[in-house]
Amino acid sequence: MSHAHFLDPYQDRPSPVHRLDARIKLLLVTAFILTASLSPLGAWPVYILLLALALSAELLSNLGIRFYFKRAVLALPFVLAALPVLFTTPGGAQLSLPLGLAVTLSGLERFLSIALKSWISVQAAILLASTTTFPDILMALRALRLPRLMVAVIGLMWRYLFVIVDEVLRMLRARQARSGETGQGGHKPGGTVFWRAKVAGGMAGSLFLRSLERSDRIYNAMLARGYDGEVRSLPHPALQPADWLLLGGILIVLIFILAVGQIAWG
Repeated sequence: MSHAHFLDPYQDRPSPVHRLDARIKLLLVTAFILTASLSPLGAWPVYILLLALALSAELLSNLGIRFYFKRAVLALPFVLAALPVLFTTPGGAQLSLPLGLAVTLSGLERFLSIALKSWISVQAAILLASTTTFPDILMALRALRLPRLMVAVIGLMWRYLFVIVDEVLRMLRARQARSGETGQGGHKPGGTVFWRAKVAGGMAGSLFLRSLERSDRIYNAMLARGYDGEVRSLPHPALQPADWLLLGGILIVLIFILAVGQIAWG
């Protein structure tokens, strides 16, 4: 599994954000994402305030703004999915395109709003994942009364994702080792595109069967050791007054930002 370590987003740093209780961070990030999602379209000052909060937390994490901006590219698929709103939202046409398409002002406002809200929300999620270990996130989910089956599924999926990725890497190395090179220009190793597609399909089927068999063995081994679906850990330490004060203060700020946005732009 050493080859798949790059999948783990956690970055260990001596920062106040890293030391904050995982339950507090999970609640705050969830509230932050909900605030961004529920903010009205075109509420640009609200987006600026939310971005300022996210940037402040990122600076406190000692990971650097660039670290989060690079990983916030994950929001790009959400932006691409929102492209049709440029042409389907009613309003006066601002830019005419071929095939009878026209970009409207309302559509542009909606598209930019979705893009900004997605980008800000992804930054908050990256902040949580980068400053909190995965076991702590699982414990926080269970402490917040998320169903134990869901927590168990998330935990097992994450842990054995590394095993599956490592298996894929081994299969790719085996395919490469069996793909001879001719040494002649214009000839790629591994045969034609159809041959590559056939091999890739066989690899996918083999990986599925191996994963299915491995899951049965792992589950039977867990049952033999008394597993009943509960994620157990040492008792959670009680939250300190400073934790409650921070949680309440930031929640009040988020509620205020959302209320102002709803009143002014709702």
